[in-house]
Amino acid sequence: MLSKCFSLHLHPHLSSTSLITKNSRLSLSLTTKLNATHIQKQVHPFLPARKYSRLTPMASSQSSRNDPKLAQFEPDPTLTNDDLKPTTPAERTYSGWEMASLWIGLVVGVPSYYLAGSLVDLGMAWWQGIATVVAANIILLVPLILTGHPGTRYGISFPVLARSSFGIRGAHIPTLLRALVGCGWYGIETWIGGEAIFILLPQFIKGNSSCSQFLPWLGTSPLEFACFIVFWVAQLAIVWKGMDGIRELEKFSAPILIILTSCLLIWAYVKAGGFGYVLSISSRLSSSEFWALFFPSLTANISFWATLALNIPDFTRYAKSQTDQIIGHAGLPIFMGAFTFVGLAVTLSTRVIFGQVISSPIQLLERIGGLTTMILAIFGISLATITTNIAANVVAPANALVNLSPSKFTFRRGALLTALLGIAFQPWRLLKSSESFVYTWLVGYSALLGPIGGIVLADYYLIRKTDLSVNDLYSLSPYGAYYYSGGYNLAAMAALIAGILPVIPGFLQNVGVVSSIPETFVVIYNNAWFFSFFLAGFLYWSVSVLTGKRKKPLPRDPLLPSET
Repeated sequence: MLSKCFSLHLHPHLSSTSLITKNSRLSLSLTTKLNATHIQKQVHPFLPARKYSRLTPMASSQSSRNDPKLAQFEPDPTLTNDDLKPTTPAERTYSGWEMASLWIGLVVGVPSYYLAGSLVDLGMAWWQGIATVVAANIILLVPLILTGHPGTRYGISFPVLARSSFGIRGAHIPTLLRALVGCGWYGIETWIGGEAIFILLPQFIKGNSSCSQFLPWLGTSPLEFACFIVFWVAQLAIVWKGMDGIRELEKFSAPILIILTSCLLIWAYVKAGGFGYVLSISSRLSSSEFWALFFPSLTANISFWATLALNIPDFTRYAKSQTDQIIGHAGLPIFMGAFTFVGLAVTLSTRVIFGQVISSPIQLLERIGGLTTMILAIFGISLATITTNIAANVVAPANALVNLSPSKFTFRRGALLTALLGIAFQPWRLLKSSESFVYTWLVGYSALLGPIGGIVLADYYLIRKTDLSVNDLYSLSPYGAYYYSGGYNLAAMAALIAGILPVIPGFLQNVGVVSSIPETFVVIYNNAWFFSFFLAGFLYWSVSVLTGKRKKPLPRDPLLPSET
């Protein structure tokens, strides 16, 4: 992902004789060479000078141009604005702790709370459930760090990175696919946050108010909807501050969430008289049954963060160094393992404490009762949901909309539209009518995004050897390295379709559209992320190698004379 400075070349068909015949032409040629020498000493203005001062304009022949004006970063105005430009060294302020704080804020939330417990309900031993979650996140760590690399090295977001593999215009396809699932989750997470506020409200407000009555035309009660809007506004206030606001939120929320989670775990330990009951739970599955459950569960847990693994450059572009982004990501399996253990231990301890299993943390905190508990519960659950929802479900859709039309959208406008779509989707209707369908659809849809990750990584590491031309990523010139065929890379499009098609039958069966499919497609869907990721990546790499790197003739320098 080395930035490409531009070198100037004499026109390949211009003979030395034609230059010597006229003094003016010779002078022009010498001037051009001197300008080229000067440009070769420059480093791309958006790359840290101390790390990239060794780069030369010959880092890639694809970045060469005849126009001296291209020596400076002059992006096409239809492809960039302040939110899409590469981050400058001064803007790269995320330390390893701040990157880790991002993941703590993401991990500590209601959906993660259920993960290991759901596997125990299906028959796994407590340690097998935890191990499955940790194994999935260790696997995910690989594409996460690899995809984060170009963000840190070049300071570019995911929509800009996608231009290198899918084409300048083709990048809209993967970014909008990622944005769609983000908008869906945003509405649902916001409703969960609002529902937490509603459930934890004092009983005299909920029970003695006409606002608590269900309204058919609204699909919920006015009080529940008001709680949803309160939570919606609270999130928007943070998002409105941009990435700096999100960074500060995640940074300062992390220690608070750790303390609150630890308090909940200590409470369960004391009230249950230890975790003896939790640790005594063994597997109810035979060996064959375990493996039949393990692989679909592994895929589901990978899919849990697979969407964020795609757009992680949106965050790593602000990292101080590759070391910082790697250290920050390395904590993900630890954080997921620790928090899912908390969820599992507390949930199973409720059987000892209350005589029944209470799987919802919101219902558990309501059951505990007490003014102090209610205040801490509303604060803690709201904070946990906000930190997860903003980072995971706002940044990607907002950047996708900015990439779609930089002249009309800024990050703030994109985030506002994402938030409005969250209301338009009416998540309260979706969850109440078919909660299992929504979660199955969204998690399954996330698995379908595996081919995008495979294509992006194959292009960046296997085809381009981490060498990108930053200028060409912002250029609509037909001679640009990423213009391909009218701005679309047909090889990437074909590989994307080929990676998705085999997964669709299992997906349709999973959401109830079809009743039965051949067993082969069941196996493929159970391993959807692995299958689609590697299939699409391999096909894209194969087609690119067989067709060879696209080489286009350089444009004729207008300052040079025409050939006679």
